[in-house]
Amino acid sequence: MNDADDLPQVNDADENRPPKDDTDENRRPKDDADENRRPIAARSAGWAQRSAAWLARTDVTPNQISVVSILFAAAGAALLLWRPTPSGLIGCALAIQGRLICNLLDGMVAVEGGKKSALGALYNEFPDRVADSLLIVALGYAVGWPALGWFGALTAALTAYVRVFGGALGLAQSFRGPMAKQHRMAVMTAACLIGAGELAWAGSHWALQAACVVIAAGSVITCVTRTQGIARQLTAGAPSC
Repeated sequence: MNDADDLPQVNDADENRPPKDDTDENRRPKDDADENRRPIAARSAGWAQRSAAWLARTDVTPNQISVVSILFAAAGAALLLWRPTPSGLIGCALAIQGRLICNLLDGMVAVEGGKKSALGALYNEFPDRVADSLLIVALGYAVGWPALGWFGALTAALTAYVRVFGGALGLAQSFRGPMAKQHRMAVMTAACLIGAGELAWAGSHWALQAACVVIAAGSVITCVTRTQGIARQLTAGAPSC
């Protein structure tokens, strides 16, 4: 028998395959999976794809886009606090949408545009928490309920904490509501637009007050539903005694 027969056979394709990175052994497969990416319907919209493709061809980075989302949130918060007029409320609604567009495009430029970075995970989370807090706290002060605004900001941050904690346990991150980020911002946008008309006609702030309550209560419920989802997944995966 030829000694060569005892040697492992090498496929030509294996010779051309790049060497495996040591970090691949410890990387969870779902880190880059779609299940850990927030589902956004607008991602397939033509305007979003064209905008992301154009940004990907420029020197703009996804992390910079994430930081700009904070500037939009700060502008919206400033309008709520210092210009609580019909025009100011409409401006806040537009600022909120600007923040959401940044949140949409930063991920598209990173993933579809091939501009991922080592710090991308940090910039994907922390600017969101800052933007949420700026807007929700400002909403509380705008309606004369600062404590509820701070409570709403805290519970909104906790929804993200529960989601990421589930991921840390090796589970798919849950973006379920009823008051996930896009829901909170939708409530605020609607409240600002309705509130602008209400303020002009009646001089009241019922729409904004309702939004403050709905965001705080809905965020608490979201924390509960996400925690229950984590518990169900852990229980289902536990070995039977």
